[in-house]
Amino acid sequence: MTASNIVVCARCGRKNRVPAAADGNPHCGNCGAPLPWIADATDDDFAAIAESAAIPVVIDLWATWCAPCRMVSPALEQVATEMAGRVKLVKVDVDGAPKLSERFAVHAVPTLLLLNRGQVIARQAGAAPAPALRKWVEESIAREGSKT
Repeated sequence: MTASNIVVCARCGRKNRVPAAADGNPHCGNCGAPLPWIADATDDDFAAIAESAAIPVVIDLWATWCAPCRMVSPALEQVATEMAGRVKLVKVDVDGAPKLSERFAVHAVPTLLLLNRGQVIARQAGAAPAPALRKWVEESIAREGSKT
């Protein structure tokens, strides 16, 4: 069983348990509003948490010793909150996930990936403010949608 987070609904204030991995995407059990979906993943649970998600997934490949990583984390959480129901944010500590670091050829942190149905559709290195990150996510999703 994967871990879960307690998320307070922005619309009604009710606390909700949001699992790291689930079918669909999380909604408030009280009012039905979409909830931000933010989870941590490791080499062992990445497939269940990130690759099987029904919505696009922003992957934050970061490290505890990385100052830009610590700066971009709140911006990514803001984007995940603003885009609740449309994206999931998965945070991966590269020092604890060497297989994922190798698989995604992470040479610098932070490295951001956008996955759609388990496939990388966009990649970006470095920190950026929330508006720039949101624009990158939205444009990448739109570009991918126009291919189908």
